[in-house]
Amino acid sequence: MDYTPRDIEHKWQERWAERGRYEADPDDEDATFVTVPYPYPSGGMHIGHARTYTVPDVYARYRRLQGDNVLFPLGWHVTGTPIVGAVNRLQKGEEEQLSVLRDTYGVPEDELESLETPMGYARYFIENHYKKNMQSLGLSIDWRREFTTNDDRYSKFITWQYQTLRDRGRLEKGLHPVKYCTEEENPVTTHDILEGEEAEFQEYTLIKFDHEGRTIPMATLRPETVRGVTNAFILPDGEYVEATVDGEDWIVSRAAVEKLELQHRGVTVNRKIDGKTLVGETVTNPVTEESVRILPATFVDPENATGVVMSVPGHSPDDWVALEEAKADTDRLESYGIDPETVQEIEPQSIIDVEGYGEFPAKDAVEAFEIRNQDDPALEEATQEVYNREFHAGQLKEMYNEYAGEIIEEVREELDEHFQSQGAFDSMHEFSEEVVCRCGGAVEVAKQDTWFLSYSDEDWKAETRKIVDSMDAIPENTREQYYHTIDWLNEWPAIRNYGLGTRLPWDDDFVIEPLSDSTIYMAYYTIAHRIEDVPVDALTRDFFDTLFYGAEAVENPDERALELREEWDYWYPVDYRCSANDLISNHLSFYLFHHAELFEESQWPEGITIMGMGLLEGTKMSSSKGHVVLPTEAIEEYGADTVRFFLLNSAEPWQDYDWRAEDVQGTRDQLSGFWRRARAVIQTDIPDTQPDLDRIDRWLLSKLQGIIQDVTEAMEGFSTRHASQDAFFQLEEVLRWYRKRTDLDRPGARWTRAEVLRTRLRLLAPIIPFMTNELHEQLVGKPVEDTSWPEPDLALQNDVIENEEEFVEGVYDDVRDIVDVTGTDPETIRLFLAADWKHQVFESVLEVGPDQGGAMRQVMEDPELRERGEAVNDLVGSLVETVRERSGETLDAMAEINEWALYEEAAAFIESEYDATVEVVSETEVDAEKAGQAEPFRPAILLE
Repeated sequence: MDYTPRDIEHKWQERWAERGRYEADPDDEDATFVTVPYPYPSGGMHIGHARTYTVPDVYARYRRLQGDNVLFPLGWHVTGTPIVGAVNRLQKGEEEQLSVLRDTYGVPEDELESLETPMGYARYFIENHYKKNMQSLGLSIDWRREFTTNDDRYSKFITWQYQTLRDRGRLEKGLHPVKYCTEEENPVTTHDILEGEEAEFQEYTLIKFDHEGRTIPMATLRPETVRGVTNAFILPDGEYVEATVDGEDWIVSRAAVEKLELQHRGVTVNRKIDGKTLVGETVTNPVTEESVRILPATFVDPENATGVVMSVPGHSPDDWVALEEAKADTDRLESYGIDPETVQEIEPQSIIDVEGYGEFPAKDAVEAFEIRNQDDPALEEATQEVYNREFHAGQLKEMYNEYAGEIIEEVREELDEHFQSQGAFDSMHEFSEEVVCRCGGAVEVAKQDTWFLSYSDEDWKAETRKIVDSMDAIPENTREQYYHTIDWLNEWPAIRNYGLGTRLPWDDDFVIEPLSDSTIYMAYYTIAHRIEDVPVDALTRDFFDTLFYGAEAVENPDERALELREEWDYWYPVDYRCSANDLISNHLSFYLFHHAELFEESQWPEGITIMGMGLLEGTKMSSSKGHVVLPTEAIEEYGADTVRFFLLNSAEPWQDYDWRAEDVQGTRDQLSGFWRRARAVIQTDIPDTQPDLDRIDRWLLSKLQGIIQDVTEAMEGFSTRHASQDAFFQLEEVLRWYRKRTDLDRPGARWTRAEVLRTRLRLLAPIIPFMTNELHEQLVGKPVEDTSWPEPDLALQNDVIENEEEFVEGVYDDVRDIVDVTGTDPETIRLFLAADWKHQVFESVLEVGPDQGGAMRQVMEDPELRERGEAVNDLVGSLVETVRERSGETLDAMAEINEWALYEEAAAFIESEYDATVEVVSETEVDAEKAGQAEPFRPAILLE
């Protein structure tokens, strides 16, 4: 019977569906609740998603074998604008969007029209990609509980959540910076962004330089450097305007006008100005009242901040280089009517003392990094180094009056506020990098009068930290990331102007944004399949208060809510949530915040497992660029078990993995080999009862117990690679040695191999469920998932036998190495065993432990050993290393081993392998120099 994975997989997939195999209802068993972020079906599922959803499935299957009642549900996230944007691009007939749909995701031409509504679009990808692929992968999901975040009943649940948060003071209204798509005219969040997902808000200080009664504001992140400004730079070809900003006359770039308007500033454009008209002009520093000249520069970006840049060459390496290049380009200066001599006279100002630098840190850094021009890639590093060192350790000089001698880090904000209060400074927000919406529009920082979640509340942060204190963070090093996010997280805008999702209960002009409606939906899973029987109008606030807080929470509790409460209470809390590392900074921390506020401590999340990123042939996958592998194609080509095994074995879940076709095919071949070997065992005449077992059978069963322990420990910690490596590859190496060492036709061997296979199929069942269920049913007459997880049998563990076989294998390998190196075909193999006095020394070392001095003192108490002098000293040194490298259990086992009997028994095996006579001889019986090299459990070997 050949291995035909798709035939086997279809069979089990249909059987599971027909029997509702993974539909979980409350019972008397312990409950395990595992979740994963619901997919956003704005496109098809790719192989990266496959691992995301397979990891929790492995844990769910493992816990079922452990006897737990396991809930693994899934819904669909459609809130927000990405689907709306995708539909808009489709309706416009954008070729790039059509290409992705047709070529990447294989949408038939005659079905494109059905995608021209948001929910039609979502449903197509839910049914034809995500759900279909998840079923093909064998994900053990309870599909009764699926929902979309646009469903009426789910919206009632979200309405309850936000009414409760507002009443508890966790939702407030006010001006707040948000990410704003200028194309859609709508706030956006991380999920809506195509480029610049990691961009951060930066609050620039605007230094208000005066030019003939008009303000030319220049943006900086270092307001303390205002006294070091020597000149300014502008783009001569840039488009600038004179505008009235909050009643003041400003000159800024055309691009800055939109930014200022979005940031709640009153702006009226009065006239256009060419950048070149300002070149050579002077402006007045509002703090020092010194005049500084505006110089031409091509590096100035009018799209950034105000489009005019102040220069502090003494403390900014990029400004130092820019000024030196401007001084050298006399022709350019003269072309703008600037006397080069006036520029040559510009000298840097020293305003900050910092250890490790001289008068001008910028100059020192430029020289240290050997920077030649503005295009040098090291310039950014040099600039950052100076900024960091000055911020943390730089002291302001005497010209800063009351701030003189202060460390910048300690007084920056106070100094900024001081000059803002005097009218010399202003502010605006900007991103740390360019940000582009999925719709293709530019994303800018806008200030909006919006409802926001007050994650800045210290009491809320404190409760959330308690969850992190107690939860299982996998891997452990992610725990600090949660603490860090909780510390810096401030207000989060919770609404947007349009898109799919739940309307703000008290103002239906707004929609609750995607990350904000995705914080406690895990609770909704517990009742999603039963709440369908409750009329939408009945899902009031009292209904959900009753459901989540009990009958005492309201005056007239709804009986249906109390019934649902029993199911919610059975499943909650979430045991493990599996999610991506980049979601710690938003979704996962929000998840913790909202659980801390809305539920009792007994319902708080118990664990989070983080997952890494997927690569394709060494490069990051990208749906928008078509650089993906579709699970449909991979499953059809290799089989679902191969896809699962590769994804789970190639790296631990929290590590990045690389999908490479050659390696995946190798995995397919390995599973085929496993199938053939398993079938060979199944087809043997397996004894009904345990026959007499040889030592090698007991060795195999002993090794198996250790592997059971290791795989169990790995599965408990979500270490799927460790588990699959041990259960598949390590056990295969053990079996390969076993097959070499014994007569497989013996009744004991047939029984032992079947017993090992039965256990191995259970160990591998969570990882490759189709193959293991099929083989287990062939072996014992029932699916593997109808059995239980194997428990190690301590009675079968035998350290002595395991160590004996390790020494036999060691001698076998040593002989093979000598044969390979020398190229000989030996007729006789002599194994010289150590003399009795060497065993006596070994016993002393065992008794004393890895203390060479102590061992020597004890050995030298024996006159006969003392006479052997240097030989004893050398042997003690070697044996001390042997003892140091081995565990106490191994050393105890070695003390019980009869070395002579062990190698005499192994001689027949070695003879058959090398077609040579094997002689086991004491080193004292021969005069060969080689024999003297023998040590306890390390025979000297001579080939003849």
